[in-house]
Amino acid sequence: MGNNYIFSLTPTFTQGLVLGQLSILVLLALVLKYLFFVSPESEKETGPFHPLSNSNPSWHQDAEEDDTENAQENESAHWFNILARQVVDVYRAKLQNNLTGYEGIEVARRTIEDHANEMRPRGFLDHITVHSVDLGMSAPKLSNARVVNDNRDSSLTTIEFDMSYTDTISVSLSTSYLFNYPMSSFARLPVSLTISLSLFESKVTLVPPSPASAAPVLTISLPQDFTLNLKTTSLMGSRAMLRDVPKLHELIEYQVRKVLALRGTWKVVLPGVGSLATAQHEVEKEQAACNKQD
Repeated sequence: MGNNYIFSLTPTFTQGLVLGQLSILVLLALVLKYLFFVSPESEKETGPFHPLSNSNPSWHQDAEEDDTENAQENESAHWFNILARQVVDVYRAKLQNNLTGYEGIEVARRTIEDHANEMRPRGFLDHITVHSVDLGMSAPKLSNARVVNDNRDSSLTTIEFDMSYTDTISVSLSTSYLFNYPMSSFARLPVSLTISLSLFESKVTLVPPSPASAAPVLTISLPQDFTLNLKTTSLMGSRAMLRDVPKLHELIEYQVRKVLALRGTWKVVLPGVGSLATAQHEVEKEQAACNKQD
């Protein structure tokens, strides 16, 4: 899953944003799984069934148990996702410096613009101007929490659940592609883009710390076969405009997928159990072992 990223007790804002959302959702999923979901053992202890009609009693019992379990799961997921949305709203507020309306959106726009220009390849892209941002109004929704045994280590139990995220998140920006042949900045190709999220779906896996590890870490990961649907509108050129170029859309979606795949694993160091340096050393050992197997 690409490089592993270590979180210390003093994470950056981006790490805190991602970790804050995922860790809260994961911990709540565990609470739901073991405290609120009906287990097979508890179903066996519910006592005899008394049919209300002459039809097959076993069929009615199975249907009643399924309805009860589904109702409890939906009820638990309802308040669970409400709490998740409140957590995400806190991070949205912090990105806007706790301001509302136009002032808050302007703070978020400047922050995203500064970050984009720090990351841009200066030899190929001119200054990026972010014209507008939409931070969205929804939050990722988790469902279908389940326990998956780890074949490599029978002592570890992996928690897996489904995540779906549909929102109005979007960013509109403009820049210029620089042509440096036959000389530096020989020509510029103006580009205007609006990128918005249509759908993001993925499984999320939580691997608990191993007691045998020198630096136990909590691992949160996304598989590479996630679903990502982006909507892109574009204009290229200054006079003869090219609108919504398919290749540009494919390039943008490829780059977003690449970033998610490379950064799709997070390792959280447990406080008071291991140090960041020790955890980093353990990750390097794991990567070296995987490279040998490949």
